[in-house]
Amino acid sequence: MTLADSPAAVIRPEGPWTHRDVAANGARFHITEMGEGPLVLLLHGFPQYWWAWRHQLPALADAGYRAVAMDLRGVGGSDRTPRGYDPANLALDVTGVIRSLGEPDAALVGHDLGGYLAWTAAVMRPKLIRRLVAVSMPHPRRWRAAMLADVRQTAASSHIWGFQRPWVPERQLVADEGALVGKLIREWAGPKLAGPTEDAAVEDAAVENYRRAMCVPSTAHCSVEPYRWLVRSLARPDGVQFYRRMKRPVRVPTLHLHGSLDPVARTRSAAGSGEYVEAPYRWRLFDGLGHWPHEEDPQAFTSELVHWLSDPEPDR
Repeated sequence: MTLADSPAAVIRPEGPWTHRDVAANGARFHITEMGEGPLVLLLHGFPQYWWAWRHQLPALADAGYRAVAMDLRGVGGSDRTPRGYDPANLALDVTGVIRSLGEPDAALVGHDLGGYLAWTAAVMRPKLIRRLVAVSMPHPRRWRAAMLADVRQTAASSHIWGFQRPWVPERQLVADEGALVGKLIREWAGPKLAGPTEDAAVEDAAVENYRRAMCVPSTAHCSVEPYRWLVRSLARPDGVQFYRRMKRPVRVPTLHLHGSLDPVARTRSAAGSGEYVEAPYRWRLFDGLGHWPHEEDPQAFTSELVHWLSDPEPDR
């Protein structure tokens, strides 16, 4: 294996950012950071790692923020623990990292699973969350209701149901050097990322990074464990208790960003999440984008994000 093919070269590439590890909630987490100012903590989704925020890190730093992208538990350069993949514990990972960074609070920006955890952290530890940005992810109670009652959302989440099988999903994710990861990213994207464009070579390089990162030992297993909990806990006491706890309203300004062509989290599923927010709430739909708006059109996404973060009084 050459240096270019090594996990370290993929997880900790050189750039304008700084890599380091921080301890939180009984584990070690890899973070990438840039800039100084109020903390903006970026949480990636499946099947990615911190690299998903490569466009936003420098832009946020230039805008006067301390931008930090962390690898979630079990992914990228963070610890792969044998347990602890329920959303309540993963949210404590996030708030623990905020404390370990020595910050009083953070604006949380979460995509996909990271968005689910951002919603959760805003309910569980509201004093540590200054603002909330959810990307391509409904509020957890909206997600649960859609998964159980909306046939189209159930079909759109077929990969989550498939993750309930033992061992098979892990083998599929790493087969052919992570080919399935590339397939999912292409299929879940809007036409710009999915089709041939001038940016195709750059996007292909990014997809290649995600494929390699998934093939780091134990990553595939840790990546699907949160989704196993989400389904298997629906009728269990711990799941019932979690969703009951998530009835508490979010009381921080919230920006909800979504691609109009998202085939994973349907627009209809996400659009009603504002009912759980008792604070200024802004819904922004990106026309023609899929599940990865921060990568499919990073300029438009980042502009929307920075403008909202800098707005002292975001309107409802």
